[in-house]
Amino acid sequence: PSLMHLLLPVRHRFLAALSSLPWRRHLCSSISSRSTATTTADDDLEHWLEHAPAPGAELRGILTAAKYGGQHRVSMIPGSGIGPELMAVVKQTLLAARAHVDFEELQTSAEGAVTPEEMRRIVMSIQRNGVALKGNLESLEASTDFISIGGAAAKNAQLRAKLGLFAYVQRCKSIEGLPTRHRDIDILVVRQNTEGEYNQLEHFNVDGVVESLKVVTEARCRQIAEFAFQTAIKTRRKKVTAVHKANIMKLSDGLFLDVCRQVAQSYPDIEFNDMIVDNCCMQLTSQPQQFDLMLLPNLYGNIVGNIAAGLVGGAGVASGMNVGSRCAVFECGVRVSGQAMRGRDLANPCGLLLASADMLEYLGEAADARRVRMAVLAALAGGVRTRDLGGSAGTNEVTAAIVDWLQRNSA
Repeated sequence: PSLMHLLLPVRHRFLAALSSLPWRRHLCSSISSRSTATTTADDDLEHWLEHAPAPGAELRGILTAAKYGGQHRVSMIPGSGIGPELMAVVKQTLLAARAHVDFEELQTSAEGAVTPEEMRRIVMSIQRNGVALKGNLESLEASTDFISIGGAAAKNAQLRAKLGLFAYVQRCKSIEGLPTRHRDIDILVVRQNTEGEYNQLEHFNVDGVVESLKVVTEARCRQIAEFAFQTAIKTRRKKVTAVHKANIMKLSDGLFLDVCRQVAQSYPDIEFNDMIVDNCCMQLTSQPQQFDLMLLPNLYGNIVGNIAAGLVGGAGVASGMNVGSRCAVFECGVRVSGQAMRGRDLANPCGLLLASADMLEYLGEAADARRVRMAVLAALAGGVRTRDLGGSAGTNEVTAAIVDWLQRNSA
């Protein structure tokens, strides 16, 4: 008999054991039939960030994430500026939490832009591991070196395009104890992540005249709209607000709005409305509690997401995730390098630690994710805060408080 025939009984026993776990039953059937199945909502949704794949895709957060010897293999890209020191905090914190994660570190220059060769290694690593935690990738000047995706200059946009990370998800929720103008905010921002103005299709027609192309496709509008409504179901959101400028950009934003309205008709249990982006920004700063899940094209999502993050404490406490059909990349919710703070014990590590907690949850390590998140929130509630949050603590002091909580509350 062939080796395949000898291995079949082992495979069948593996699938039978896998199917005995309630939350993995659909994974077993997916592996067995090699069909693509839409993820169903888990019964236990204690946190908003359950992985939501694209419609018709497998639950790839489990199926394609690398795991060896019981440890999840995760690509770590420190990036520039304060990225390397914040990644050191993450490693120290996850070690204290006894999280089952091994990092494959990909070093880049903390001072300058990422080189084309470094970009290629980063992309290959994330494709291999399926999950990554990254700092900001700085682009200091225009470049056409990274030819494989069209010569785009911005490194973060390059990465999203190459990996097919079509959705950016950012939760902006009020944190107990932080002094902010508004309370009781809990907004989920879902942003289209790969097209629109971020295609960076610009050129000079003649000297002094630049033409910039905004490319919007029905397929990707539908993809992000379906993803947003599926995410609303999974996270028990009751309302989706599509944000646009269709009153001026009648074709591009008009297409986005039309598709959102079409998709909304398939979800009658979720309230749907739309809002022009300039009015949205005013409403967000005056009455943010009216928003539940916000669905936006690429550029508006970047702007509105930063405003929403500012309402709940700023860049230091914002986390975000980039989602594709085959991988996910976690990072701070506001992309800043923080070059001026590098090496001065001033950086706030809370945003990246919360992103790490989101990553653990995506990997199926819900208990570890909950403990890391609770440790961060306990430090903030106890007044151990960096200067950006009105405190006087440095990076090391905040880290020590979080690690101490984890050690005192070990599983």
